[in-house]
Amino acid sequence: MPKRIKWGVIGSGGIARRRTIPEGIVKARNAELSIVFDIDQQVNREVAKQYNVERAASIDELLDGDNDVIYIATPAGMHAQQVRACAQAGKHVLCEKPLGMTVAEAEEMIALCREKGVKLGCAFMMRFVAQHQKALALIEQGRLGRPVYARAQLSCWYPPIEGAWRQDPATGGGGALIDMGGHCIDLLEMFFGKVAKVSCFVNNTVHSYKSEDSATAMLFFENGALGTVDTFFCIPDNSSKNVLELYGSKGSILAKGTIGQGPAGQMEAFLEDDGKDYDAKQARAGKQSMKIDPEPVNTYQAEIEEFSRAVIEDREPAISGELGLRSQ
Repeated sequence: MPKRIKWGVIGSGGIARRRTIPEGIVKARNAELSIVFDIDQQVNREVAKQYNVERAASIDELLDGDNDVIYIATPAGMHAQQVRACAQAGKHVLCEKPLGMTVAEAEEMIALCREKGVKLGCAFMMRFVAQHQKALALIEQGRLGRPVYARAQLSCWYPPIEGAWRQDPATGGGGALIDMGGHCIDLLEMFFGKVAKVSCFVNNTVHSYKSEDSATAMLFFENGALGTVDTFFCIPDNSSKNVLELYGSKGSILAKGTIGQGPAGQMEAFLEDDGKDYDAKQARAGKQSMKIDPEPVNTYQAEIEEFSRAVIEDREPAISGELGLRSQ
């Protein structure tokens, strides 16, 4: 297996053009962009020209090309069909989330990829945020104590746009919960383990499109911890700080801005020793926080490099199709 994996892209506009191609595939040390396809041929011509790669006129043409892995960044309603085509062609697949439109679809995608001997990954790139990995290490070391409660928030302003596939559950599978809440729930499972029970409210609080613009989920983890996820398409961007809060019997890890597409954000920990007595005054002042400020990494580059390594080393990707199924 070569040390640089050749990547093709289905859906070269959107997130692929904004983030995954320039920050991920192009900058990855073990990957190279080979060929691109998009239903919008003008966009596809522009992307192919920008990166001096082949431009496919169809998915079949792309799959016939010289590539090892296909990155799928199309609307969610197309994922299952396109993953099937990639697997049948013997191509490994990194698919954007949600992996499928239903649990049954996701299960079928995983089974077919396993049958055809190709690897399937789901693009939960926020797991690669350096601060999230540092927080995970502190939790695994027992520094947070017994997990108690977690909260993850991801919101933006997303007004009605004609043809926007995320605003119709027929093409996107849902709105704020499916598009953004999936990232949040996946992150909290990384920190606290599997969720055993879940309940949720969804609503169209501001916008009247078919998908929900508001969602709040309550999680009950297998280890007894509780959690909430709040995600909205109807809160202005600068008003939502995309907070992450992790609480345990020995303290907390609190962050703003680490959940999102960029590497920016602040995180600090308030950790204490065992054996604290009850304080009737509930004094809050005194102890300094510990800044969690590791060298930032680009999550898209980390995502592409990890999946490429999985192909080179012939192992299961760290962010596997099974995680996509759990989210579904």
